[in-house]
Amino acid sequence: MKAVLTLYFINYLHWDKDLSTAVYHAFSSLCYFTPVLGALIADSWLGRFKTIIYLSLVYVLGHVVKSTGAIPAVGENVTHVVLSMTGLVLIAFGTGGIKPCVAAFGGDQFEKEHTEERRKFFSIFYMAINAGSLLSTIITPILRGDVQCFGGDCYALAFGVPAALMIIALVVFVAGSTLYTKSPPGGNVLRCPFALRNRWRNSSREPRRAHWLDWAQEKYSKRLIYEIKMVLRVLVLFIPLPMFWALFDQQGSRWTLQATRMNMGIVSMLNSLLILVFVPIFDMILYPLIGLCKIKFMPLKKMAIGMVLAALAFVAATVVELNVTVRRSYFHCLSFLYHPELCSNPVRDAQNQVGRFLQGPEGLRAFKMLDIQANDVHITWQIPQYVLITAAEVMFSVTGLEFSYSQAPPNMKSVVQAGWLLTVAFGNVIVLIVAEGAGLKQWMEFLLFASLLIVVCIIFSIMAHLYTYVSPEQLDTMFQDGDGGGGGDGNDDGDLKKCQTEQLSLIAVAREKEKCSTD
Repeated sequence: MKAVLTLYFINYLHWDKDLSTAVYHAFSSLCYFTPVLGALIADSWLGRFKTIIYLSLVYVLGHVVKSTGAIPAVGENVTHVVLSMTGLVLIAFGTGGIKPCVAAFGGDQFEKEHTEERRKFFSIFYMAINAGSLLSTIITPILRGDVQCFGGDCYALAFGVPAALMIIALVVFVAGSTLYTKSPPGGNVLRCPFALRNRWRNSSREPRRAHWLDWAQEKYSKRLIYEIKMVLRVLVLFIPLPMFWALFDQQGSRWTLQATRMNMGIVSMLNSLLILVFVPIFDMILYPLIGLCKIKFMPLKKMAIGMVLAALAFVAATVVELNVTVRRSYFHCLSFLYHPELCSNPVRDAQNQVGRFLQGPEGLRAFKMLDIQANDVHITWQIPQYVLITAAEVMFSVTGLEFSYSQAPPNMKSVVQAGWLLTVAFGNVIVLIVAEGAGLKQWMEFLLFASLLIVVCIIFSIMAHLYTYVSPEQLDTMFQDGDGGGGGDGNDDGDLKKCQTEQLSLIAVAREKEKCSTD
């Protein structure tokens, strides 16, 4: 649906490019703010399975409303705008609500010891998403342009088909209900306000505690408090990440508009196509080769390198933008005696081409200004930027998805997934601010985004260096004697380091055994 959304705004609702870009990113942003709501519903109330079902129905309803708004016979332009915006809001709540649940629900199907299989699952899961995106990028424009309805491009059909496909997918998903592992809803970060309130009331009368969340020990178990600490550590690490998405999501807006000023081809679907190629190459060739070099290529390092690649993609986009901007070509026609009265007057040659007389060292010369058609710049100029942004996506997004799951406690995985998706929302907010407020030329805007991402990458690298990897399975060791709540000395960090040392030893032994069996 997003493949034609910007064009729908411009060609059907008759909005200008800046407003279309702003609404596109506002919608994308809302799609990634609503996962917080879906995560809280899943982890606190319905569980992931039921949340996926109910919010999928909201998603389908949104597409039906959106498709209705694209029918010319349904009211005036104002009606179309109202129905379109209502449909987009419903779609945002539906798709956003199920986003954190789907990935977490898939990860739940693996036992704790199957970490490698789970990592492969997230790669395959990401490939499946992009396979669907690829098909959508191919089919949706065909439904819009090649299939005519209501006397023009068939946007109604382009928006209606996803609703029908989603109904089919939902039926298949529900049919496998008995085969799934369904984690029950548990605790979540909504316990944090009690800790803050208790600290505010009693901090002056009681001794200082190691962490502000320890003030919740009077009501909640030490295990739950420690799990929330794990979540907050990861969420703090996510703070710099929106800048990556501010660049990445411009594929559907600024890069699409850039392509419209070229001879448009298949480059718009290149990202999804390259994902299907790059993910197996990275997982089966590149990462194993790096491992053979005895380099510890931890997830956060991969994400930092992904940021650098995204910045380089926008440098490439800057070069393309400088070429698609209307250029002037000057050539020497004749030499004239100096006639001052002609210097400021436009002249025309035999072909009626506009030019001007300009003073030069050899006298007055006539120069012709020729506007080169934008479509003279070939669409393949965009390929390097798509290759770079896709490589960045594999190293940043695929890795981040698995990292978010692995670093979350079992009963808060949807919340952490929502936090990861929230970085995408704030990334789109950054684009909105820059697009509406900066007023820069497009190539300067691209260069600004690339520079900002490099600065953010440096900050993130420092934070990643200070981050200590954890494993939710350590909780069973730390709290194996059970803990009903209350008390506690807040010495969780010491227990964490001890468990981490033991776990790293076990991982090293397991890897050596795997290597020996392979040899």
